[in-house]
Amino acid sequence: MAERKVVLEGKELTKDFKGLRANENVSFKLFEGEILGLIGPNGAGKTTLVNMLSGTLSITSGDVIYNDRSIKGLKPYQIGRLGLIRTYQIVKPFPGMSVLENISVGAMFGSKDKVYSSKESKEKAEEIADFVGLSDLKNQRADQLNIAAKKRLEIAKALAARPNVVLFDEVMAGLNHKEIDSAVKLIKKIRDTGISIIVIEHVMRAIKAISDKIFVLHHGVKIAEGEPDDVLSDEEVIKAYLGKRYKQLVS
Repeated sequence: MAERKVVLEGKELTKDFKGLRANENVSFKLFEGEILGLIGPNGAGKTTLVNMLSGTLSITSGDVIYNDRSIKGLKPYQIGRLGLIRTYQIVKPFPGMSVLENISVGAMFGSKDKVYSSKESKEKAEEIADFVGLSDLKNQRADQLNIAAKKRLEIAKALAARPNVVLFDEVMAGLNHKEIDSAVKLIKKIRDTGISIIVIEHVMRAIKAISDKIFVLHHGVKIAEGEPDDVLSDEEVIKAYLGKRYKQLVS
């Protein structure tokens, strides 16, 4: 069996904010075609880690290796054009623009491998709207969508940039059970196209269903990593994050 390629690696990533250490020596590897779940309590440093990976925050120490090259110090747009794209917890579509126009922006300013014209961007947007289940809403103003549709639009904008790796930051927050199940199917569908994924999520049944591996942050430090069942039954993880009630539900 051929050895899997590491597409994204964090090496001892540390972030300090004027004396407050948000992440400390966090290391991980994301393999090609893998979904890596990232969990932990609020304030654990999950979004800070994603911000360092995507260039939104500078790195105090450590390194980020993407496709065998360091991307430390690059601007977010430079990292994005290399094919590493992220979404945001709080979705902010371009106001006054349609769903299709929002997706077209991602297509027009995405990967540096191919610059799309306005016409090509619209065609790509049509394709992605269909892929994520937004075709029926493509002409609606994006800021008038409900939360579930806005979350799908956030995913669509990321896909329009032609990524190799996507960092999904709580794309299921605020969704009901049916919408969560639909989102799980969509994320798996995205992975099946060859895109590697890191997903931050608090919905445990979702993170367990989609993740090939999970790693856990607590107070900015990685406290566990491995197969979903092993991590979610780890006593330290239960104590730090999941709580006794979770243990009772799954035991």
